[in-house]
Parts: sequence; structure tokens; C-alpha cells
Amino acid sequence: MASNNNNNRVLVPQARAGLNTFKEEVASEIGLANYAEADKGNLTSRQNGYVGGIMVKKMVESYEQKL
Repeated sequence: MASNNNNNRVLVPQARAGLNTFKEEVASEIGLANYAEADKGNLTSRQNGYVGGIMVKKMVESYEQKL
């Protein structure tokens, strides 16, 4: 059985709830319903990676618009 070795850390702990909400919104946009309750181990690496990739893309776009 695989262990959960999540080395990702949130630099601002108060932002965790916002990031989780953002993750659920992105997952919903790409058609992954109930992502928060889903067993991520049953999703493919591509599906999980796609959610994170789109999150980063949107954050970069948002930052660039503010420049």
C-alpha cells in the first residue's frame, strides 16, 4: 500500500482553504465532479496533474494581468 508522502507545503497557511476551493473549481471546469471527495488514487496521474497544471496557468495569467 502506498504511503502519503506529500511534500508540498503552502507558504501562507491561511491560504490553504482558498487553494482547495480553487482546486475544486478547476476540477469542476475540466469535468471532474466531486473532486474534493474523490479518491485521488483512483484518478490517473494525468487527471491529477492536469488540475494542478491549470491552477498554475491561471495563477500566472492573473499575475501577468496585474503587471
